[in-house]
Amino acid sequence: MNEPYTLAYSPCPNDTYVFAALTNGLLAQTPRVRVALADVEALNQAAERGTYELTKVSYGTIPHLMERYRILRAGGALGRGCGPLVVARPGTAATLQELDGLRVAIPGARTTANLLLALALHNVKASIVRVEIRFDEIVSAVARGAVDAGLIIHESRFTYEESGLTSLLDLGAWWESQTGLPIPLGAILVRSDLGDGAGARLGAAIRASLAYARRNEAAVMPYVREHAFEMSDDVMHKHIALYVNEYTDDVGELGMAAARELFGRARAAGLLVDPAEPRFV
Repeated sequence: MNEPYTLAYSPCPNDTYVFAALTNGLLAQTPRVRVALADVEALNQAAERGTYELTKVSYGTIPHLMERYRILRAGGALGRGCGPLVVARPGTAATLQELDGLRVAIPGARTTANLLLALALHNVKASIVRVEIRFDEIVSAVARGAVDAGLIIHESRFTYEESGLTSLLDLGAWWESQTGLPIPLGAILVRSDLGDGAGARLGAAIRASLAYARRNEAAVMPYVREHAFEMSDDVMHKHIALYVNEYTDDVGELGMAAARELFGRARAAGLLVDPAEPRFV
């Protein structure tokens, strides 16, 4: 019997929802997988080493990975109204310009969120002192004054107000106003050494896993809940509803255009020197 493919994704509800059926052997005639779960920035770093054959990563790190990986059209996180937020305590700053010189927590140097923030700061000619903090600890770091502001992703967009914070900028809305395109947040990559046939089979398996979850939510939600232990059911379901959408089935032409636009704008701003273009399979 063939060895299972190595697969890595985050414990966030959108990922566990998409991959629950595949991970737990609920599908017939799909490839077997051996799964690792990790924070998105840890996944970005592992992808730079080529650790996993199939892995979730941020679009912000994909330009550095195109020699080793290709992008699957299924399973990723793109959309509208789902971008990262810049948040702060009331009175700290009211605009992006007012963050100039301040300490801002980011969820990782290779995240799409950090790249979008860099693009927005470039536009207003402001600079910040970046402090890398794990994504789920940023809200508390801002609230207690360890940093002046924070760049939040995932479920934190639903909970930051409970900690008394305010939003300075919705980077998703900013991106959409600049480009008219959906925001490319995360993607599933397949290692190039697996070949086109394996890539196609794995892409089909991800679509089948997502379709199973949509038809049989009662069967997959215990797995989602298992990895969302500090999250309310309401936030968990909002997270899935926002990040699992039409682009999760297939990025489509708009999604691929959004990826090319992100890379192009980053190069034009001098934030990216790698000439690689996104390669989809």
